[in-house]
Amino acid sequence: MEVKAFLESAIQSALAPSYLDVVDESYMHNVPDGAQSHFKVTVVSDAFEGKRLLARHREINALAADALAGPVHALALHTYTPNEWEDKGGQAIASPQCLGGSKLDN
Repeated sequence: MEVKAFLESAIQSALAPSYLDVVDESYMHNVPDGAQSHFKVTVVSDAFEGKRLLARHREINALAADALAGPVHALALHTYTPNEWEDKGGQAIASPQCLGGSKLDN
């Protein structure tokens, strides 16, 4: 199973999000084509009500444990309650350009 599909399935079944966006950002990094190593995950769920950011991230990391033990090198998490998402205008944070690896010297 592709990593993106795995993450979507795991998060969807556990958190029933009102919004879920899993983006493979590996192309933005110095990795081979098809690496499936860098992901940005935006999740909006009622399940996050009353939970601090760290607890939300731990929950997602637990769901993604198999992928994190394998090909995934980086997982950027953006976790919101529906009210927080609405306050942000329903917009995900843009990812910065990679400065790691050989790109740092350019």
